[in-house]
Amino acid sequence: MGVNFSAFFRLHNGSHPPSPPPPPYPCLGNLSESFVAAVMEYLSPVEICKLARLNQAFRAASWADCVWESKLPLNYRFLVRRVIGDFAPIMSKREIYTRLSQQNPLDGGNKKFWLDKYSGGVCLSISSMDLRITGIDDRRYWNRISTKESRFNTIAYLQQTWWLEVGGEVEFPLPPGTYSLYFRLQLGQTSWRFGRKIHNLEHVHGWNIKPTQFQLWTSDGQHAKTECYLNEAGKWTLHHAGNFHVDARNKSTRIKFSMTQIDCTHTKGGLCLDSVLICPVGYNQRSKGR
Repeated sequence: MGVNFSAFFRLHNGSHPPSPPPPPYPCLGNLSESFVAAVMEYLSPVEICKLARLNQAFRAASWADCVWESKLPLNYRFLVRRVIGDFAPIMSKREIYTRLSQQNPLDGGNKKFWLDKYSGGVCLSISSMDLRITGIDDRRYWNRISTKESRFNTIAYLQQTWWLEVGGEVEFPLPPGTYSLYFRLQLGQTSWRFGRKIHNLEHVHGWNIKPTQFQLWTSDGQHAKTECYLNEAGKWTLHHAGNFHVDARNKSTRIKFSMTQIDCTHTKGGLCLDSVLICPVGYNQRSKGR
């Protein structure tokens, strides 16, 4: 009976009876949350946030503590105590990472630190207000200027001097890694008029005669020194003082640094001093590429 029915079907329809549907192919929605979380541990924070938009499993996995603990610096608990304190135990690792990625003020707001969202490394910025500047209290030479071009909203402006000497010191629990130290400078003042950016180069002179020297020292004996002529007027520039390496975990590193141009055969002026930046090696290049 069954054979006759099949022959009748083929005769009148010109085809075989329909085959049963194939089993469903695996797709992203079938992946388990634990599997997705294991994969996310190898991705950058930016990539994790993008994948979290795909579906519910990816969104849930993006909140897993194991994912974000792998992105936090090794001494993140020490950093958390500096800015979050007793709230840390009730926060997820993703919430901790988000908080540390913000610009967290220290020492009355004259220092700020944050995590680089691409590498997870720690960055530290020190305001000109927290630097030792020779002659800063003499208005004939230096002035404090308010500006939105600084993350501290204030810069030090040098009109003219024979002797330039800027120094500073900071102690901070940097996680293990290699770091660069920069001075953020600009030749000339910036102002806005009718929505346009105006560069005033009136006082800029003397920087192309002799090079300016940048140095750093660390508490474990490292030292770096560079020299360069300042010649990029009307543009904020990071001037590299050198690199240093941090080995110790959960231990503060003391860094001293300086910028000098003390050749008294000529005057120099028209310099804006914003801050000193300490960041993981490569951070400056990544910032330029974004």
